[in-house]
Amino acid sequence: MPDPQGTLSEPVEGIATGAGHLPRPAPPRGHATSGRARPRLYAIDGIRLIAALMVAVHHYVGTRRVDQPGNVIWGRPVSEIMPTVFHFATYGWIGVEIFFVISGFVICMSCWGRTPRQFFVSRVIRLYPAYWFAIVFTAAVPAALPGVWAQLRPRDVLLNFTMLQAGSDVGNVDGVYWTLWVELRFYLLFLLVVLTGLTYRKVVAFCCVWGVATMVAPVAKFPLLDLFAGSAAWYFIAGLALYLMHRFGQDLLLWGILAMSWFMGQRELGQRIDVVEHVSSWRGAVLIYTVFLLVMIAIALGLTDRVHWKWLITAGSMTYPLYLMHYVAGTTLINRLRDTMDARLLVAELLVGFLMLSYLVHRCVERPLAGALKRGLDASFAHMRTAGHTDRR
Repeated sequence: MPDPQGTLSEPVEGIATGAGHLPRPAPPRGHATSGRARPRLYAIDGIRLIAALMVAVHHYVGTRRVDQPGNVIWGRPVSEIMPTVFHFATYGWIGVEIFFVISGFVICMSCWGRTPRQFFVSRVIRLYPAYWFAIVFTAAVPAALPGVWAQLRPRDVLLNFTMLQAGSDVGNVDGVYWTLWVELRFYLLFLLVVLTGLTYRKVVAFCCVWGVATMVAPVAKFPLLDLFAGSAAWYFIAGLALYLMHRFGQDLLLWGILAMSWFMGQRELGQRIDVVEHVSSWRGAVLIYTVFLLVMIAIALGLTDRVHWKWLITAGSMTYPLYLMHYVAGTTLINRLRDTMDARLLVAELLVGFLMLSYLVHRCVERPLAGALKRGLDASFAHMRTAGHTDRR
């Protein structure tokens, strides 16, 4: 679902992946180990934050909406106010594709060896706490500062708390939430693999079957197939293949899947530019995406294992709240403050301000609420097992 301004610049697991550092993968099967745990992938936390900042800058100064004469955000085209920043910011929407690739990688990593119940609990406690806060925060902004964004009806705002509003054809409180619907569909599909137990063969088979389904969906005209075989599928598939490289080592089959995902991905980038992101170029978009994939390949092959910068853990923890809160609130503040200071300084201060707010949300809302949710869900599943034994008596 496109955002309110008709641009796609939006997260999850890439941006919604675990608070703090990423989990350690189990030692690769079939390989001898020295007993030492494999290093944490700090580099991915850094990439997530960069992608979130790309999206935020794109929303503030790199979309068609902000470059139209008389727009309500800046009042005049941003390409006149800060032409150099505008030129680079027009490519910030690619942060979304980066999120999707990282999501495939990290979901596969975090699910390996887990039960379906653990998979479900981990997704709920990761996605919902910050999201619930963001809904309240974002819904309050148009009410307090009207004139930029229209307010949703209360019943539609309440439905947003489920994260399933797109399935009911209800608008998002914030346009960036459309990606959460994409993520949820990926989780549901991947749960089918988790139910059978993750193995190299099963994940490869999933990539191949889902890839074929994605290619035939446009001509099959089968609504259910189209629902689960969206245009983001090849980005998730790339992430899954990269994780298999990381866990089991590279082979020709995985390189083939990754190459196919690149060919299909560059096509999707071009279609995005043709339909929505007209201010970007296909060559520039493909270049940025290719560089990102090369960095992910380096991570998958262990070339960044020596990166142990502790601050990247904090950077990763701020990514999801930043993504959820920056758009409606940030553009509204630009509308109110644009005549009070230099435009570049305003954007920089907004980014710093939302980073600080995101850190507070992570520490004061996300972590405590996630812990309470986990305890409650674990108790619920324990009660379910107990009740099941009782029913059989």
